[in-house]
Amino acid sequence: MDSLFQITDDKMLEYIWFPLLITLKIAVASTFIVAVLGSIISYFLARREFMGKWLADVLVTLPMVLPPTVTGYVLVVLLGKNGAIGGIIYNITGWTILFTWQVAVIAAFIVSLPLMVKTTTAAIEAVDRDFEYAAFTLGRKELETALFITFPLAKKGIFAGIVLSFARAVGEFGATLMVAGNIPGRTNTMSIAIYSAFQAGNNELANLLAIILVTISLLSMAITAKLVNSWKI
Repeated sequence: MDSLFQITDDKMLEYIWFPLLITLKIAVASTFIVAVLGSIISYFLARREFMGKWLADVLVTLPMVLPPTVTGYVLVVLLGKNGAIGGIIYNITGWTILFTWQVAVIAAFIVSLPLMVKTTTAAIEAVDRDFEYAAFTLGRKELETALFITFPLAKKGIFAGIVLSFARAVGEFGATLMVAGNIPGRTNTMSIAIYSAFQAGNNELANLLAIILVTISLLSMAITAKLVNSWKI
């Protein structure tokens, strides 16, 4: 077992810096997608009545209660080169998305979306509709009202959802391992690197990686709390 004090610069890059950088890369990319699509989905769930609304809500929430390995397996079935989606991509480009960092972004997006939607939907539902009706009477369209009235008034809940989604993406393990594997220098995120270090008996490295991961999560939550508390509305 390598001692942390004996790790070379190359090993430091492989063991610590790459997992950290790829984790942040995946988390930021997935959180951006979650913030955009999650806000749209939340608005429709909070402000619209449509056929199958309950089913849409269930499907969005499902990854929150499913074991991550089941979510990962479903993604493998869908995105593999013989899958419904992956097969189309493979036939057109000859490229499979499995075992890439891009598919890890998809996995992180799927598992963190429920946190964004549940938090943001509740925040939008809490906005007094009289403000929206007043905007309508002044000639504002629904899109303008949503962007300049509803979302700003619900910003605390939206921002909390974004941070929770980021934290979830940073700590994602099961689904990512299923679809992206554990490829050093390509898909070994922090969570996977911790698992690998523990399996190899390198508890020193596992402890260090775990401390870094916990620190990132704590900092993101602390910064969020400070920002949200500083907002008057």
